[in-house]
Amino acid sequence: MPDRILVVDDEEAIREIVCAILAAAGYSWKQASSGMEALALLNSGEVFELMLSDLMMADLDGIGLLERTKERFPDMPVVMVTAVHDISVALAAIRNGAHDYLLKPFEREQLLNTVGRALEHRRLKAENRNYQMNLESLVEARTNELKLANVDLERSYDITLQALGDALDLKDAETEGHSRRVTAFTIAIARAMGVPREQILVIARGAFLHDIGKMAIPDNILRKPGKLDDTERAIMKEHCYHGYQMLKKIPFLVEACDIVYSHQEHFDGSGYPRALKGTEIPLGARIFSVADTLDAIISDRPYRPARTLTQARTEIQAWSGRQFDPEVVQVFLKMPDDIFEDLRREINAQSYPFSYSATARS
Repeated sequence: MPDRILVVDDEEAIREIVCAILAAAGYSWKQASSGMEALALLNSGEVFELMLSDLMMADLDGIGLLERTKERFPDMPVVMVTAVHDISVALAAIRNGAHDYLLKPFEREQLLNTVGRALEHRRLKAENRNYQMNLESLVEARTNELKLANVDLERSYDITLQALGDALDLKDAETEGHSRRVTAFTIAIARAMGVPREQILVIARGAFLHDIGKMAIPDNILRKPGKLDDTERAIMKEHCYHGYQMLKKIPFLVEACDIVYSHQEHFDGSGYPRALKGTEIPLGARIFSVADTLDAIISDRPYRPARTLTQARTEIQAWSGRQFDPEVVQVFLKMPDDIFEDLRREINAQSYPFSYSATARS
């Protein structure tokens, strides 16, 4: 289908000459004898690929026509046709959005060359816009694919962590349910502290796997019903280092392994295995320390029954600044009891695999 060109000039003879040249070159055209008539044609819904407009016309000149059309029809180039003495006005029109200008009188080749350049410019703009739109669609599609891949990858992480946790439960029955509860408590405290979501996910991994190093502890020590002697206690303390060594080899757990390594450190430097102090201890490990003690106090143990949340708060507050980070303790003390009660009830009632990432998102 030939390109359609709107020819606007208040001199009929010029319109006829221009249209005859365009028709001979294979273009489709339509005439308008004034700026207002041209506006009416454009507003009627007719589509034109190019407008050739005289500059000086009575009712609405070329500048006025350009101003009214450039916003509504931005893809239609406009070529101003003008006499030599109007050249400064024509240049001003170009600064205001006209594509080019053509001086009267003009030769046939001048007209066709100007028209050809304007239509080629329009075609290139349209191709570029389509390319950009296709590129944006492609980027969006790839982004969605990546998001889905990340969801699948995160799900595989959950399965991996669950497998590791199940393996530990088989070796040390006392840990059953503890890792799930302490992870949920750690996430809740981290949220209350305003920790960013991505960091919470890392902290959750470390909390869930904090005792994974116990898999390297001999069964006769790990399952010993009585009190450990000094040598056995020293071996048991090595579980932090063993857990660190195990997890640092797994790419998606590299950040979390520092929490595993530091989860028995105390804020005053009296912990193990490295006697870290204050902010030398990773934030996740400082948060975990409070959550871990909370779960230990409010859970049944072979040597004592569970105590209340109030008793747990009192004991944790008493050790603020020694075992625990005072900032973490202050946030914990302000949190309502029902947060921890609801979490404990939900975790204990779960009969399906625990998802640390789902807990961190919810």
